[in-house]
Amino acid sequence: MQKDSTMRLSAVGLIVTLALAILVAPLAAQAQPPGKGVRVGVLFPTGPGSPGPQAFQQRLLELGYVEGQNLALYVRGAEGQFERFPGLAAELVQLHVDVLVAQGPEAALRAARAATATLPIVMIARDYDPIARGYVAGLARPGGNITGMVQQRLELTAKQLELLKEALPTVTRVAVFWDDASADQRPAVEAAARSVGVELQAVELRQPPDEFENAFAAAVQGQVEALFVLTSPIFWQQRAHLLALVTKSRLPTMFGIADFARAGGLMAYDVNN
Repeated sequence: MQKDSTMRLSAVGLIVTLALAILVAPLAAQAQPPGKGVRVGVLFPTGPGSPGPQAFQQRLLELGYVEGQNLALYVRGAEGQFERFPGLAAELVQLHVDVLVAQGPEAALRAARAATATLPIVMIARDYDPIARGYVAGLARPGGNITGMVQQRLELTAKQLELLKEALPTVTRVAVFWDDASADQRPAVEAAARSVGVELQAVELRQPPDEFENAFAAAVQGQVEALFVLTSPIFWQQRAHLLALVTKSRLPTMFGIADFARAGGLMAYDVNN
C-alpha cells in the first residue's frame, strides 16, 4: 500500500513538472530579439505570494526570461474572490500583454475568454474539463485562441477519502466541504464513498470564509465523525481560518493540499512537487 501510494505521488509530480515545462516552452521557442521582451499577463485564483505564481516565475527564469531584461510579467491574483477575475483580465488586456495565462478554476478562463478573442490564452485548467465546457475543441487541436494544459486530480480525490477510511476504519459518516471551484471533485468522492461504505454529508460553501462557521455547525449537527475538505484555491487561501475551526470542532480531517498538514492538519494527500 505504501509503495503504491509513493509511486502514484511520484508519477503525478512528474506529470505536473513536465506540464509546467510544456506551458512555457513555446515562449522559449519564440525568443525575442535583443532589446525586445515578451509581455506575459497571468491570472491566479489566490495572491502573488502563493506557490503557483512563484513556480511560474521560477520556471520562466530557468528558461532564460529575466524580468526587466527580456520579460515583463504582470501577475494579478483574485485573492480567492472569483468575482474579481473579469476586471483583472480586462486590466491585463489593457496592458497590451502578448499572452494571457489563466490558471486554476474555470472562472479564470471564462474571464480571460470574455476579455479577448484575439490574444493567445494559455489555460492551466484545474479540476474541470475545458472540452466538455466548450472552451476548446480538443487538447491536440484546441482551435481558436485558447491552448494549454489540464490538471485533473480526481484520482487523488478518491484516494484521499480511501486513506481517511483506512486511518479511521470505524468512521461511517463524513462531511465534505466543497465550493464552485471544487464541484467537479464531488462525483469522484461520491463514487469512492460507495466503495468504502461511507455516508457523505455534502456542505457547500458559496461565500467563504463567512460561511465557514455555519458549515462546521452543520457538520456537527449532522453528527459526522470526520471531515473531508476538497481542493480549492479559496480553501487554501483561508487555510489558517479553516484549521482553527477544525481544531475547535475536534473533527479528524483529510485535506487535499499538503500545506494544511504542514500547518498542523491531521492528514493530507497531495502531489509530490
